[in-house]
Amino acid sequence: MALFDRQRLKQASMRLDIEGLRRGDYADRYFTNVAQVLEALSVQGYSYRGTNPRSLPLPAHFAVGDVVVEAQVFNRRSPIALVAGIDIALAMLRYASGFYTSGGSFRETWADLEVDAVQDGDVTTYDGNVEEVLTVMEIRGRYRDFAILETPILGVLTRASRVATNVYEVLQVANGKRVLFFPARFDLPEVQRLDGYAYWLAVQRYNMDYGQSVLPLVSTHAQAEWWGGRGTGTIPHALIACFLADEVETMVQFARHMPLETPRILLADFNNDVVRASLATLERFWQAYQEAYRGGDEQAMQRWTLNGVRIDTSGTLRDASLKEGDPKGVSPLLVRTLRRALNNAWTTWSVSAGLEDLARRFCEQVQIVVSGGFNREKVEWFERSRTPVDAYGVGSSLLANSPQTNTDFTMDVVRVCLDGQWHDIAKVGRKPAHNPDLRRVNLGEF
Repeated sequence: MALFDRQRLKQASMRLDIEGLRRGDYADRYFTNVAQVLEALSVQGYSYRGTNPRSLPLPAHFAVGDVVVEAQVFNRRSPIALVAGIDIALAMLRYASGFYTSGGSFRETWADLEVDAVQDGDVTTYDGNVEEVLTVMEIRGRYRDFAILETPILGVLTRASRVATNVYEVLQVANGKRVLFFPARFDLPEVQRLDGYAYWLAVQRYNMDYGQSVLPLVSTHAQAEWWGGRGTGTIPHALIACFLADEVETMVQFARHMPLETPRILLADFNNDVVRASLATLERFWQAYQEAYRGGDEQAMQRWTLNGVRIDTSGTLRDASLKEGDPKGVSPLLVRTLRRALNNAWTTWSVSAGLEDLARRFCEQVQIVVSGGFNREKVEWFERSRTPVDAYGVGSSLLANSPQTNTDFTMDVVRVCLDGQWHDIAKVGRKPAHNPDLRRVNLGEF
């Protein structure tokens, strides 16, 4: 359940490979070995014959094959991790907990599990003490029924929470400006739904924590599927190439043929002269806009409003509008240069008397979007420099898995049930933990 809309992701939208999960196709092999050994012991009626090194109060007959345990799942990203993927992990428990009978049919045992979990969008903290962690999920039940699910559960939590936390940290330094989610081209298509959902969670959490109303924007429909949005976008460099490098004609035809709800945003760096391309396009749009204004045609006015300019200049190039020695790539100086040019563009036009304020507003409303190699550090630099950026397009860095962004989860068996009583059994260096944000889960909701 997401903290923000109280809605569960359902199997109907997740489309998990249930049969593969049940077979252990996604499990590290040592977990399938666990299930195989415990099942064989259960069938044989094996009773514990070990030395009991922890001196636990053993019952007369302790059936190891049917041992009931408490497993806890936790994360160690410091200082915080924004948790995502909980609903998917719970759906795995709902549909893939159980065992195959001797006849080859699968017997579900999810109803025998007791599960507590946080919500997607909750935050955990970690200060480096592995014995003082905040659990995100606690599972109590017969271990062999869910042992093979550890790998996929940890995998989905790790990936989704890493992306969500990476996005959240960029939002924290973007000062309320939109962060456009552009990493689709850097990974498998199959992960777009999960990644886009993690991004959406981060935006919602940021808005809640900082009293903002930043809107999510993703580039593919798949990224928006789990939260009910739609992918959006404007033009790639390839379309300008189709128009033989003519940015103005590209945008004119784009504006003519695309629906009004599609933003008119020029990708201005194709010829490495963002000021020239932007001013030429803006003036061409103004000619059509003022004609629509005189005719009172509001739809045409919307069609010919240049909503923004995106700069994606290569880090190896210095834009033609800058001087020798100025920085290369997308820089605060390039953005300021473009902003001044846009704001003053109308002063060079032949504007009819009485339309001066309209022309000025037409120019000043054009937003500037920057992209290309942006990460948390670069966004923070632009904001610290008070760069007049309206939105940041961020891509591969939101998927980054480094020592700083590592968000891996761990599942430990920490307690065992003997004659109805729970006893600590964690490995040395770990101990049962808890989290006040945990809530009892009804797996039947999935």
